[in-house]
Amino acid sequence: MKPKHKKPASFKLFILFAAIFLLTAGSIYYYARQIEPNLLRIEKVNIITPSVTADLIGMRIILISDLHLGKFYSLDKLRKLVTRINSLKPDLVVFTGDLIDNFSQYRDSGKVAPILKQIKATLGKYAVYGNHDQGGGGKHQYLRLMSDSGFKVLVNENKDLMVGRSKLNIAGLDDFLLGSPDLKRTFKQVDPDSFDLLLVHEPDVADRLGSYPVDLQLSGHSHGGQVQLPGYGSLYTPPLARKYTEGLYTFYRQSHKPSYLYVNRGIGTTRLPFRFDSIPELTLLTLQQPATH
Repeated sequence: MKPKHKKPASFKLFILFAAIFLLTAGSIYYYARQIEPNLLRIEKVNIITPSVTADLIGMRIILISDLHLGKFYSLDKLRKLVTRINSLKPDLVVFTGDLIDNFSQYRDSGKVAPILKQIKATLGKYAVYGNHDQGGGGKHQYLRLMSDSGFKVLVNENKDLMVGRSKLNIAGLDDFLLGSPDLKRTFKQVDPDSFDLLLVHEPDVADRLGSYPVDLQLSGHSHGGQVQLPGYGSLYTPPLARKYTEGLYTFYRQSHKPSYLYVNRGIGTTRLPFRFDSIPELTLLTLQQPATH
């Protein structure tokens, strides 16, 4: 009887590593497809600047961006998001674009406004266009849908809000990829002594603002890269979201006071229904004055 040949140790090691690799790859795939896109992280950020007057201290601004309603972001998820927003008791709610992933293919647009209308904010709700709101025949639908939801869509314009004796100016630029943005018109007659809030979908627009009065720019569009690899970073970020991809950035332009940009990672997904190391985000920004000594 011939003795059985034992498989070499190197072959067994190969099989072990192959099994570990497949198990790890499968786990990462499952997490990126089924787990992380369904998470929600509330990022709490304090905006500290001398432009915040006593009347504005503690103002709570909720930033929402990039819902991409469609196959991978349902109306049921939107209802839960609205409940979460209202639980934070915002003074102001702003949406920086990309409501529906593809307007030409979406069949439930008539059900969106009744849900968004339930969002409560004492000082109002404002929005701007994203590139997905302009394409696919969505331009007029988006404007009507957001208006029916109680949002004022700002298109190269600004609006003053009085808070006590203080003025907060909120400006909104049209989308830079598919719209017709106009900086001069947007900032026409803006009081530089007010707290000046700018909404624009694409974050890299920050480098074009020059001497325009902006205390805080709020943007989305980047999805935080949507898929980030450890040690490498984002696999892809869209045009005008390649320099500023997520979180808070500080600028010092024409004065010694800071100007801020905050980039939201977005809620939904686009192109592919995956997120990895880029958890969906709802941002709560609170206005504060610098500490005095």
